[in-house]
Amino acid sequence: MSLAPPIPQLDTAQLLHALAAKEVQIAALKHQLEWFKRQLFGAKSERLAAQVSPLQMTLGEGLGQGLDAAPSAPPLTPGTVVPAHTRKARWTNLADEGALPAGFFDPERVPVQVIHVPNPAVEGLSADQYEVISEKVSYRLAQRPGSHVVLKYVRPVVKVLATQALHTAPAPEGVIRGSRADVSFIAGLMMDKFAWHLPLHRQHQRLTVAGFKLSRPWLTQLMQDASELLRPLYEAQLQSIRDSRVKSMDETGIKAGVEPGAKTGNAVGKMHAGYFWPIYGEHDEICFAYSDSRRHEVVQQQLGLSPPPGAVLLSDGYAAYSAYAQKTGVVHAQCWSHTRRKFFEAQNAEPDLAAQAMALIAQLYGIEQNMRQSQLSAKARGEHRLMHSKPIVESFFAWIDARFEAQGLLPSNPLTQALAYARDRRSALQVFLTDGQVPIDTNHVERALRVIPMGRKNWNFCWTELGAEHVGIVQSLIVTCRLHNIDPNTYLVDVLQRVSMLPNSRVAELTPRIWKTLYAANPLRSDLHTAL
Repeated sequence: MSLAPPIPQLDTAQLLHALAAKEVQIAALKHQLEWFKRQLFGAKSERLAAQVSPLQMTLGEGLGQGLDAAPSAPPLTPGTVVPAHTRKARWTNLADEGALPAGFFDPERVPVQVIHVPNPAVEGLSADQYEVISEKVSYRLAQRPGSHVVLKYVRPVVKVLATQALHTAPAPEGVIRGSRADVSFIAGLMMDKFAWHLPLHRQHQRLTVAGFKLSRPWLTQLMQDASELLRPLYEAQLQSIRDSRVKSMDETGIKAGVEPGAKTGNAVGKMHAGYFWPIYGEHDEICFAYSDSRRHEVVQQQLGLSPPPGAVLLSDGYAAYSAYAQKTGVVHAQCWSHTRRKFFEAQNAEPDLAAQAMALIAQLYGIEQNMRQSQLSAKARGEHRLMHSKPIVESFFAWIDARFEAQGLLPSNPLTQALAYARDRRSALQVFLTDGQVPIDTNHVERALRVIPMGRKNWNFCWTELGAEHVGIVQSLIVTCRLHNIDPNTYLVDVLQRVSMLPNSRVAELTPRIWKTLYAANPLRSDLHTAL
């Protein structure tokens, strides 16, 4: 008969050490669990939560306590007067307004079809028996099954009697040679996919339902050809961003292309992990550079190894940007929003200390908001930051040093990690104090790059890496148009026609920032515009 192995006897010190290790592990798992719960069910905003009065009941208290003792109120009837107001809705017949409703539509851009409604009071009367003294007008928004139009070009064939020769005008040439697609359709195709994130297969379904007999490969080819027409504009804009003294950069993932060796055909192979690297210049221009790598070499490929004098690169804490700064000598500034995020994530572990850090950072953002409202120049912003923001930054890092000296937190504690994150980036987080052109964070880049994850939720991936490049080209121009308050559709219709008219030396004129000055007042239109 075999005996069970003896249980090792642990002394008190070993038990306490093992217990402390388990507590650390449990705390880490709780932190991970709270993070996952916040991602699934919680608000994504990182704003400070509003302070709730202790006298205010929670939903559970209101639903579960004291309900039985509450007297039942009689049902309200229409027109019943209750404290502070009367439950009587005011109804307005908006469909019978006599004038153009303000803000309903722009009559210069929206086509209007006039429908004359006969007056039953004059039915059977001759024209000399009544007089029309005025008109009443009402408006109603309608929609056709398909918003697309087929342009029919009728070209007469004439015979010159003197020579008996036949003549006809050539068919109008489109922006893509030999294609049946009008420039307005191509621009609309791009807008639907990149501005409104409608995949090509859904656009194809919509066109089919509307009565058009088209193939999906044809739509794909149109998108590729048009994107290649816009590539010189993208490259010109990227060069403008490279020449900027202050640049911001970030990265976001995308699935593009099939992994080497993966099965193709009907079986979907494993998609390759690629990355968009949005680069934001000082003239409110952005380019979404695509790469199949997240290595630090990509940064120097996109920005170049010869930055302009006094160049500053603003980024998050990713080490690739630090490596580029060390190699090229550019001043590396880092984002206060990412620093704050670390303390925001540490709230569950150390709520009081995390709140102290976020309160100091909130003061910095309050100063930035006041400067935006005052519309200060870059020089004035630098002086204002030195006077008002610098003391807060010094207090922030003094508080961090004091927390490390206290030695009251374990290295695995989320607050300890947040403290270390800020301390290791002390110099980079202070660059904005002495340079008024440097933003305090990279939020402007993150706002601009939202089009990538929004599109990714709809079209999921790019079949090829070339397709990912085309996504970056078109999104660069559309997002830059929005940054400069340019209608992207008007812009695309113009530049798709104009790009073949200008020499390569003048292609920079078609980037949104310069195009707005030179051509926005009188853009080129589609034949559809003249036919309306």
